[in-house]
Amino acid sequence: MKLTIHRGTFIQELQTVQRAIAAKTTINILTGVKIDLSHQGLTLTGSNAEISIESFLSVENEQAQMKIEEVGSIVLQARFFSEIIRRLPEDEFTLEVIEQNQVEITSGKANFTVNGLDADNYPHLPVIDTQNQIQIPVHVLNKLISETVFSVSQHESRPILTGVHFVLSNQTLLAVATDSHRLSQRKIPLENTNDAFDIVIPGKSLTELSRSLTDEEEVITIRIMDNQVLFETKTMKFYSRLLEGAYPDTNRLIPTNFNTVIEFEGKEFLSAIDRASLLSHEGRNNIVRLHIASDGVILYGNSPEIGKVEESLNYNHVSGEPLDISFNPDYMKAALRAFGDTTIKIQFISAIRPFILEPSEGQGEFVQLITPVRTN
Repeated sequence: MKLTIHRGTFIQELQTVQRAIAAKTTINILTGVKIDLSHQGLTLTGSNAEISIESFLSVENEQAQMKIEEVGSIVLQARFFSEIIRRLPEDEFTLEVIEQNQVEITSGKANFTVNGLDADNYPHLPVIDTQNQIQIPVHVLNKLISETVFSVSQHESRPILTGVHFVLSNQTLLAVATDSHRLSQRKIPLENTNDAFDIVIPGKSLTELSRSLTDEEEVITIRIMDNQVLFETKTMKFYSRLLEGAYPDTNRLIPTNFNTVIEFEGKEFLSAIDRASLLSHEGRNNIVRLHIASDGVILYGNSPEIGKVEESLNYNHVSGEPLDISFNPDYMKAALRAFGDTTIKIQFISAIRPFILEPSEGQGEFVQLITPVRTN
């Protein structure tokens, strides 16, 4: 195997697959990146117990400036190999497999010889040959992930809640995440499919997937098997295991009748919550309080050790019963950031019942739910 390639382009591909490579693993070869060179181009592969990423760089890619002299494959220790490539002196480098799985890396006057592993010993990626697949625009999938994944549980005590629940039925894709204290739910229409599925994808996998997708990619294909899902673009394959078990029925958690409703400009309300949380973060209890009445709306933050803050809020309109409610400001900030720059409607039942946020123009397509904190 012998290849000369543009260093910057190669590093971009290497960074993508490195997201799937663990620094430590019981299977030593999985700390490495698999490099497979054919006459069509270069394939890099990284894998761990959760995800596997395969990235393809075509010989026709002009930025790569690829010169293929001899095809072949090798596995190199990923972290060390990456550091070498980053520090090479020239824009191009040559990678050549010599005897006994050793690899010579040459750039300008720099020459490294590193030990590799036989690529035949690298685990095979799962073959996902299924008709159960959908295609959606990459920017839609990225938005779906960013609007839900922050609500997954960070605790392994209930593993199913560490994932996002995806349900496709009646040409609607539903994504739900909850850690039992808050919930994020998004629905998008998918007109060109009659497929149906019900799966839970680990939140960590979705975060890495989103980071791996580039703006140049327009459409992504999602293929599903019993315990694996494959996200595929023209240049990348991203595999993730699926979480086993039944996801809780979250439909019943979202209330439909409310006693107090208020509407804010999202960014303005987010800034106020951010200010109030400056003090609440310093206290033992990370809580802010919202007072809603017909004559005004006030936000309170308090830390016995530091001090307190009180801010009279601007709002578009308010209706219903007066209310004093306390909640975790970090949950509120994450929910508001997911909405972006839009007008937000917040609907309450009482001081001790979960409340929901949604865009004022929304019809249930995007809902955030937060459980309040009891303070007495």
